[in-house]
Order: sequence, then structure tokens, then C-alpha cells
Amino acid sequence: MGRDDVKKRIEKLKKVIEHHRYLYHVLDRIEISDAALDSLKHELKKLEDENPEFLTPDSPTQRVGGKPLKEFKKVVHKTPMLSLEDTFNEEEFLKWVERVKKVAGLRFVSDFFAELKFDGLAMSLMYKNGVLQRASTRGNGRVGEDVTQNAKTIEAIPLSLDIPEFGDIEVRGEVVISKKNFERINIEQKKKGGQIYANPRNLAAGSVRQLDPKITSSRHLDFHAYALLGGPGLETHSEEHALLRRLGFKTDNYSSRFNKPEEILNFRKNIEKKRSTLSYEIDGIVVAINKKDLFERLGVVGKAPRGAVAFKFAPVEATTIVRDIIVQVGRTGAITPVAVLEPVEVGGVTVSRATLHNEDEIKRLGVKIGDTVIVGRAGDVIPDVKKVLNDLRTGSEKVFRMPEKCPMCFEKIILKGAIHRCVNVKCPARHRENLYHFASRQAFDIDGLGPKIIDALLDSGLINNAADLFELKEGDIRPLERFGEKSASNLIEAISKRTRIEFPRFLMGLGILHVGEETARDLADHFGNLDKLKKAGMEELRSVENIGDIVARSIYEWFRDKYNSDYLKKLESRVFIIERRVKKKGKLQNKTFVLTGSLDFLTRDEAKARIHELGGKVSSSVSDNTDYVVAGLAPGSKLDKAGKLGVEIIDEKKFLKMLE
Repeated sequence: MGRDDVKKRIEKLKKVIEHHRYLYHVLDRIEISDAALDSLKHELKKLEDENPEFLTPDSPTQRVGGKPLKEFKKVVHKTPMLSLEDTFNEEEFLKWVERVKKVAGLRFVSDFFAELKFDGLAMSLMYKNGVLQRASTRGNGRVGEDVTQNAKTIEAIPLSLDIPEFGDIEVRGEVVISKKNFERINIEQKKKGGQIYANPRNLAAGSVRQLDPKITSSRHLDFHAYALLGGPGLETHSEEHALLRRLGFKTDNYSSRFNKPEEILNFRKNIEKKRSTLSYEIDGIVVAINKKDLFERLGVVGKAPRGAVAFKFAPVEATTIVRDIIVQVGRTGAITPVAVLEPVEVGGVTVSRATLHNEDEIKRLGVKIGDTVIVGRAGDVIPDVKKVLNDLRTGSEKVFRMPEKCPMCFEKIILKGAIHRCVNVKCPARHRENLYHFASRQAFDIDGLGPKIIDALLDSGLINNAADLFELKEGDIRPLERFGEKSASNLIEAISKRTRIEFPRFLMGLGILHVGEETARDLADHFGNLDKLKKAGMEELRSVENIGDIVARSIYEWFRDKYNSDYLKKLESRVFIIERRVKKKGKLQNKTFVLTGSLDFLTRDEAKARIHELGGKVSSSVSDNTDYVVAGLAPGSKLDKAGKLGVEIIDEKKFLKMLE
């Protein structure tokens, strides 16, 4: 990127960030997620660090918050309420440690203090002779809003302290609302047709800024203190926390001193694992130099102290640039547009591709090649484009159009509903994708048979379809690249273990359009064996639970296609299908679950299996029909939707109790 382009990018980023920061800090509204805004700020700071000549005093990286609301009296903070620099990975965190050592002129730093970074609203509490005189919000860091009457409704905030000899002191902390209360309030709001809140942070901020203190009181807010200004001369930040607790303030129970940066890395990993089980939302940890004299000596850079940093969790959303849009051919012939991205870290992994689903979605998003977009990823879900940031356009972006012919077999593409499809059943791309699907965990689950191995088997002519896998011998594959004697033996053994297969897995492996895990299970439960299913007419297929006309038609036509029939006969001759017994009612009968994030004690497949064993169902999306959302580590947008719909959210501990 040339100097002029860098300057233009910085100016556009500044305008967009300031717009969203004003919505977030002043109006308690959001148009994009915190993670996406953090990503934009991160890009801006990086560009400014690399090009300091373009750094200006009005940059969003040089100030905190926004203007105070007119409804509240303005309050000038005696000591500015600074923000923290964000780091998102181990490398950035360790660079911060190195900068601290360099500025301080030290060979090593051996005293850190780390605590949870609560996702709430920062507040300052002023006490005079032990009595609460004023509570104010951060505002723009220098000028906040007087919310004393509302703060007094928060029981976690002491109205008086039993140590008046301290004189004037200031306590700073975070106003938060528990996940449980957040869910309760959204359920109440839904019942009366009121506003549904996007996240606990927004609800906490909106509650503090209510003109009627009775409304604030009804929200049952909480307060966690993290800093003490004035009072006795303390040497460390950890002593501040201890004194705050003695004064009657709630502080982070997980906070602790650490001697080495490596210990903090482990602390962050452990906290991230526990994140979904915590009562409050957090988005990372705060790490500070524990000794206050060293902390003060390090000073301030911009509007952030050098001696502390926000070590955030991997964001489930981030911003990046669409370099190109290509199409992929799926196993059912669906032509899916895919955005080729400037690589970016989302949800703990680096992604360079994101699905755009279909042409209608491209039109809805208005995405063009060259756009800056928000990309989302939750748990193990394929990344997708959430939003286009139109304000960052330069005019050089290009419109994408769907191809008229399949890029693999060059047959004409047909539009069916919202999906473009290659209808050539012999299309090499469809054939290959079908084999990937056949060996996947949800279908035949053949250990070690991934896409690269399947590609090698196809390219060498050893297999033409999935049925051929069961005819392979060790000597056939040992000469192939990537295979030795042991690996060839292991693969043949893994394939042989799947010559006996459960009926639902067999149906999944066939790759019938619209037949996923739940539909395969419903078909198996209804028909019990393959012969009955093959003979079923449209009426009987429509009578199966959860199967409508479109799915029934797809199944009916698949079994009557000659190409499929020939393949099925060959496959049946090589594997034994275990018939399905009639499913007994279980304790989770008629209950629908949605899983989001990763679990500690069960894999996603194990959790699904246990739910099915007990008569329940698993859905991939949250709706009014969902009974429970199970939230694991790094849950995604499903959690927000559950909150909006009033669906009960449970953690892994409660989920495991239900399975007992």
C-alpha cells in the first residue's frame, strides 16, 4: 500500500471508528460488535505505529469514550479514566512485556497482576470522609456523567465506608449485569413487546443511564472494583485489591500475582476455558505491572498507560478486506460463492476464506471485491461475512456476478430457488465432495481418510466411488506418496471397521440433498432398514416426522435415479447395515437443543449422541422451538439470538446433569 493509500485508509478508519464509538459509549447503541470495532481499532493503531507521521491528536487511538449525555450533569475527573491498549495473542502480549522492560531499563520484570476484564460500564465512585458523594461514568475519559442516584441502587456499592480517616478517596470499577439477570430481563421485555438487548454490556450501560432510579434498581446491577485512588500509600496493585475487599467492595476472585509472563499465558487459557461458566460476561484479562512506583514511572502513551494491557480473547468477529470472490461446487451440486480474504485471526484461528452462501446473500450484504467486511466465526462454524463497511469504500471495488457454467465440468448452471446448482451428477467436483462427505465424522467416520488422502486415491485411479474404498488392499496404497507400511495398514484397518455401519450413518453417507443428521435419524427411526425406505412412496415419506414435500421429493427421486441405484447396489454388497430399533422415550423426549462453542468434557458428536439417546433433538440454529442452548467455550451469535428469543441458556455443568 502506497503512502497516499495508507493516509486515506487511516482517515476512513478514524471516521468509521469514531461513529461506532459514539453509538457505543454515548447512545448505548451498536451497529457492529465489540470484536469488530476492536479489529478496526487494532488495524488503525498498527498503521499509525508503522506510519507515525500520520498520527494526529484527534485519532480514536488517542482518546477514550465519547461525549456525555445532556440529560446528566457533567463531571470532570480529577485523574483521567484511561483506556487500555489491546493485545489479542501471545506474540503481541510478549511484545508488550519487552516494551515495558525497555522503557523501564530493566533486564526482566517479575511482578505482574492479572484480573478478569469484565464487559460492563466503567464507573468512578468518590468518597469523602467515608461517605459516597458522587458516582460518575467514564464519558470521554476526562468528563463523565453524574449518575449518583442510580449508583446508590446498586447494592454492591457501599454507601459509606468504615474507615473515614482515609479522607477523600476514589474507587473505580465496572458496573455489570449477570447472564442470568440479562436473560430474565430479555424474557420480560419480549413478553411486553419492549426492547430486546443485544448483550449484557449494553443492558448494564442503559440501566445506569436511566433517568428513573427505580428502573435501575429493578435491573439488579452489580459492581466490581479494580482500582483505588487516594487513601493510604500502597506499594502494589494487589494491595489495592486486598484493601478494596476489606472496605466492602466486590473484586475479581480470580485475580492474582504472577512472576513470569508464561504464567499469565496459562492463566488466560484457563480463564478462557471457564468463560462460559462464569456468572458475568468477560472479554479477556487485564495485566498490569504490580508495583505502583514502576507503573507510574512507565507513564502514559497516547491515552493508555504503558504499565497495563488488555489481553483479550480471540475475537469471534474481525474486519478484513475481500481480495476476490470465487465459487465452490458442493457435493449436491450447489454453487457457493466464497470470499477470498486478507488473512485475519477470528475465533483463535487465521482464516482466509469466508462463505457468502448464495447470490441473494451477496445482494443483501451488498458485498463487492475490495470491500472491508466484518467476518464472523463461532466455535467450529465456517467463517462467513456479516457486514460490509460501506464508509471505507474507495470507489475501486468491483461487482461480482455468478458464473453461467460450472467451473469444473462446464455444464450449464441451473438456478433452483435461491441456489445455483450444477446438475451433472458426474461432475468431478461433486464426485470428490461426495467422497469427502462419505468419510466425514457425521457419516462413515473413517479415521485418517481426509480430503488429501481421498484426492490421492482418486488421482491414482484406485477408486471411482465410495464403494471402491472397501476393496482396497494395503499393497494398493503403500506405493502412494504420504504412505508407509504403518500408515497404509492403519488406513485399511480403519476402513474395515466401517464395513458394519449404523443405518443413520449409512444414510448420511449417501449424500442425499436435504438429508442431514437429524433427517437421517428420523428416516432410520421410521423405516428401520434400507429396503423399506427404498420402496417408500411420496405419501409415506411425507408422513415421517419433520419431513415436508421438498425433502420427501429429494429422497424419493434419489432412490429412483439409475446412477444412484447402481452405486447403492455396489455399496450394499460391501457393507452390512445395522437395522434401527424402535426408539424408546427418554427423559429429553421432545426437547430441542442447540450447541454453541466447544465443551470441556464432551466432543460435539458425543454431546449430540447423548441427547439423541435420551430422546432429544439437536438443531443447528436457534428458533422459537429451541428449548435449550448449551454454551461452551467461545460461544457465538447463537447466544445473542437465544437471549433475544428468551431461550434458556445453560452451561456445560448443567447440561451434564441433565444427561445423568
